[in-house]
Amino acid sequence: MLASRLSRFWHRLPMDFILRNGARVAKRAALVTGGSGGIGLAIARRLAESGYAVTISGRREDKLLKAAEGLANDDLKVEAVVADVTSEDAVVDLVAEHKRQWGRLDCLVNNAGIGIGQPIHEIQTKHFDLQIAVNFRALAVATRESVEMLKAAGEEHGKALIVNLASIAGVDSPPWLSIYGATKAAVIGFSKSTQKELMGTGVAVTAICPGFVATDMTEFAQQAIPAEEMMQPEDIAEAVTFLLKVSPACAVPELVMARPVAGPETQGM
Repeated sequence: MLASRLSRFWHRLPMDFILRNGARVAKRAALVTGGSGGIGLAIARRLAESGYAVTISGRREDKLLKAAEGLANDDLKVEAVVADVTSEDAVVDLVAEHKRQWGRLDCLVNNAGIGIGQPIHEIQTKHFDLQIAVNFRALAVATRESVEMLKAAGEEHGKALIVNLASIAGVDSPPWLSIYGATKAAVIGFSKSTQKELMGTGVAVTAICPGFVATDMTEFAQQAIPAEEMMQPEDIAEAVTFLLKVSPACAVPELVMARPVAGPETQGM
């Protein structure tokens, strides 16, 4: 946890709190895993610019601090927490630290993910376990730990939100990404089940399923597909804005975001 290193950012910001049961809590707050770069950082920035106090997490302290400092330098409310989401305890502690700092949770973005492409006959158990842990188990644990805060926010204003970053690989099942695609298909199924279970609580759940987005994670493909022909992280952040704006009467259980030029040569990605 980086509270001591980031407190200088918090203290100079115009903090926007309300009182609840004698305690100060933020008016709106969001938690974004994998928030130190790419899609996660773009979503965190968009939420912070919309007035949310944001917690971002990441595994690499140096990268996470740089991201947090960039947000704080723009007078955005941010906390950064180093967390290796392959550890259940780390995810539990992450949600607890978010609650301690901001007092509430209105938007949970389960963005942390990893993709390892391998042909079936070369699948390694360690890579299988890693993708399961990061892409699916961490998301389920974060949701479990956050759901009471989200339901409280949903009861208050009717529009709490869980965003789970899946992938078009979870929809179209491309070759060489069998385990990655399977974990993302699991994310889609978990999201739909969660939405049904939370019906009537004011909590909406959406699995966003993008194709190739220009991030560090897709550098392996950028020789064949230039980054400018991929979706941008800001496109996914715009989708989150849309999900927050639609009325509570509008459920979006799954949102597929495809590149218009995607075809068989890119396996639909």
